[in-house]
Amino acid sequence: MCSSTETAPVIGKRRSLLNTSSLFPRFSDEEFFHRYQAVRQLMAATDLAAIIVYGQPGFDAEVQYLSHFPVSREGVLVFPAQGEPTLFLQYFNHLPTARQLTVFSDVRWGGPNTIASVVEHVHERGLAARRLGIAGSFPAQRLASLQQALPHATFADVTGALLDLRLIKSQEELAFMRRGAAFSDLAMEALEHQVHAGMRELELAAIVEGAYLGLGGKTHIHYMATTPMSQPTVCVPAQHLSQRVIEQGDVLITEISALYYGYAGQILRPFTIGMPPTAEYQRLYEVAVEAFSRLAAVLRDGATSEELQEAAEYIHLQGFTIYDDLVHGFGPGAYYPSLRTRRTSARPPQLFVFRENMTVVIQPNIITEDERMGVQVGELLRVTRNGVESLHTYPMRFVQCG
Repeated sequence: MCSSTETAPVIGKRRSLLNTSSLFPRFSDEEFFHRYQAVRQLMAATDLAAIIVYGQPGFDAEVQYLSHFPVSREGVLVFPAQGEPTLFLQYFNHLPTARQLTVFSDVRWGGPNTIASVVEHVHERGLAARRLGIAGSFPAQRLASLQQALPHATFADVTGALLDLRLIKSQEELAFMRRGAAFSDLAMEALEHQVHAGMRELELAAIVEGAYLGLGGKTHIHYMATTPMSQPTVCVPAQHLSQRVIEQGDVLITEISALYYGYAGQILRPFTIGMPPTAEYQRLYEVAVEAFSRLAAVLRDGATSEELQEAAEYIHLQGFTIYDDLVHGFGPGAYYPSLRTRRTSARPPQLFVFRENMTVVIQPNIITEDERMGVQVGELLRVTRNGVESLHTYPMRFVQCG
């Protein structure tokens, strides 16, 4: 599999015994070998005896990256510099499924107190006085309990270092992201054909999720909002759907991300209900598409955040501004970097260099200065050596429904 002398991770024991390899999506053993090799090189360079990784639903990218298990309640992974990892879970009844999904065999109940079980395990491994890495979305109370129970250990936060390892996607990860993008495209097609005047915003969720749930997809986000084009009051997709009744002459702005086993697409398109866009909305849309095209033309291996921000000045020169981020990284738990225009940035600029096989979303949310109206377009892209590749197939257009 590999010429390296490093010991390969112990993977596949539970899966072989239970013969479940075809029942759930999975990456290859080679994929996990390379992940483990990269993480252990990081550990060797920073003198870490183990990394303790915390995950909970929606904030489990690090645990899933190293175990192949999407955390279903609370999970703590002990990833040692040598030997097999151990995954502790709450609740007890989640163990059977987890043992089918993980790529190693040591999956345990966390007991009445998961952190106490992890501490006992660290002692059993002889690591209680060593340098330990911390990663993931550790709640403050959990982290404090861990550190207090291991007073002779030293701790280093390596969440950012693990994120850096995950920014460049493997070919297998890109295949999963393409599946997530395809599910997201199906949601857009469903909206196009099913949205009509007289339905409530709340019903949009059933349209979106119905497009992919039966195919193995899950929802990452579906942000949507409607407003009359003649008297608009909304400039950005909403995170919670209202009970508003959709009317002819409305605009629907969307941001849709469907997941395929932790890997999502992301697509943003505007729709009108029962009539074409008004002149004002058409103008917003044209500026948004042109901004998207200008940013995509700049993005490539070696492109910098400064180059993208320079291209984004076009938005302000047209008399508009933005509300949402302009460009952000994308992948499980990886929204870095996150760029706005120079005029809307709240932080001092930090130079970022894009590399081949990073995945990003370009998503111009073009709004009027009074925040009265706006549209948003965009999609998930792969950075290539000489440009970008869209992972979506749904066309870039201002869609008319009903």
